[in-house]
Amino acid sequence: MRQDIGRVAVIGAGTIGASWAAYFLSRGIPVSASDPSPGAPDLLRRMIANAWPILMRLGGKADADPGAWTFDADPAAACAGCDFVQESAPERLEIKQELLARIDAALPPDVVIASSTSGLLASRLSEGCAHPERVVIGHPFNPPHLIPLVEVVGGAKGSPEAVAAAMRFYRAIGKHPIEIRKEVPGHLANRLQAALWREAVHLVAEGVATVADVDAAISEGPGLRWALMGPHTTFHLAGGEGGIGHFMHHLLPAVTSWWDDLGTPSVSAELRAILVQGVGEATGNASTIELAQRRDDALVRLLEARAGQQARTK
Repeated sequence: MRQDIGRVAVIGAGTIGASWAAYFLSRGIPVSASDPSPGAPDLLRRMIANAWPILMRLGGKADADPGAWTFDADPAAACAGCDFVQESAPERLEIKQELLARIDAALPPDVVIASSTSGLLASRLSEGCAHPERVVIGHPFNPPHLIPLVEVVGGAKGSPEAVAAAMRFYRAIGKHPIEIRKEVPGHLANRLQAALWREAVHLVAEGVATVADVDAAISEGPGLRWALMGPHTTFHLAGGEGGIGHFMHHLLPAVTSWWDDLGTPSVSAELRAILVQGVGEATGNASTIELAQRRDDALVRLLEARAGQQARTK
């Protein structure tokens, strides 16, 4: 697989793709973008302009050029001369399969094609490709230009070399890639999110708490710790000096009894209405644009604080 990444193709330039493009540019990597939407170039331009000051605060290269991108509605043409592909088309298997087959046919076999899919399987995505071994999942977390995590999945057909190349590339540009060693729908982080939200919906449905209080139970409690360490390490600290071994010896029976009581809600029309109303009340009916801006502003401060802490502990 190709080692030196001098130019990246961003295929699918909607919200996710445009965010990816801004990030690649901030790391000094020129971008070739493609999207069938007539409004895609304007969206790209706005996303790059809006994200650029933040990206420069978060480690972007001082000499990076926000204008170092080109656009072509034809994805095969956009991929010409690129060393890595980040595909972010709509989350529909048939669309991605057809698109990836076109990209695969247009590129030499040593170029990794990474899909941003949030839950589809790599082995299904590459079914129409002549070189399925170089098709991997490179799933970011939204927004990609801020969140470090990238889930890399080779699946049943992706080669170890392609996975290693993708991991190496993402790590080199400041991301935190993790390898998912067995392909499952939803990969890893989305499955964890889905499991938590299922219980959150169940608790609302059962009248245990309001939507606002369920959300606060995470954002004002364990969510603060999860921004610093994951669930296993969190419980390791919960075990005191004895660590995770002590935790499992003393508290695991209680935790497993809660597992047995977790819900499997049926999301009826009535429950959907309750959730929609509850979210409106919890957010003060703020627009999604306003909420996203608040989130991103806080994320930037959090990322800067974490970077400062990590620098002090080195």
